[in-house]
Amino acid sequence: MLEIEKLNVRYGGIHAVRDVSLSIARGEIVTLIGANGAGKSSTIRAIMGLVKAASAKMAYTSPRTGQTIPLSGLSADERVKLGIALSPEGRRILPHLTVEENLRLGAYSRSDAAGIAEDMEYGYSLFPRLKERRRQRGGTLSGGEQQMLAVARALMSRPDLLMLDEPSLGLAPILVEEVFGIIRTINAQGRTILLVEQNAFAALKVAHKAYVLETGAVTIQGSGEELLRDPRIREAYLGG
Repeated sequence: MLEIEKLNVRYGGIHAVRDVSLSIARGEIVTLIGANGAGKSSTIRAIMGLVKAASAKMAYTSPRTGQTIPLSGLSADERVKLGIALSPEGRRILPHLTVEENLRLGAYSRSDAAGIAEDMEYGYSLFPRLKERRRQRGGTLSGGEQQMLAVARALMSRPDLLMLDEPSLGLAPILVEEVFGIIRTINAQGRTILLVEQNAFAALKVAHKAYVLETGAVTIQGSGEELLRDPRIREAYLGG
């Protein structure tokens, strides 16, 4: 579904992403793990078109049409219309809008009222607490509820490829388990997922494929199971 070769991202004199190559097949959960500053968020933001990237190849094959489309030169909103969505690090909900208003903003590129209503109910089925709080302002929600809202909002564009940037950041362990359960459910229902996550153990447990980024470059890749058993990963990211 997504093929990237030699992706580079620079911020002034800082070379944040160095020749990163990765591929995502339809139906997979793929995760990027690594330390803070390793280039994970820069990679996912470049795929979304939120930061400028230089890449030999960055192509998306739409499950809707079967057409392979180069992403370079497309704006973020054009990528959303292709079927790519991002739930960003830090959630980025609008605090003065209600839960329902935040969700409707996730469907800004759509005009099918019946489908939008259907997808809102789908989001509420994944996160029943959001339905209970649908008239409540986003800024009054707990951190866990705001994360649920960020994921549900990303789903409102009806993406084929859902990208999640640090969905467990700042959450209590019981909520981390709940969020990763939802990730499994979303994937089982047909969506492909690219996951950026500092909680390496939780990410590798759900991932079909994983990439390790260090100082902007991919250093290790393999299946989630392989990396869970890899002594280098266990030592660096899983507490030995």
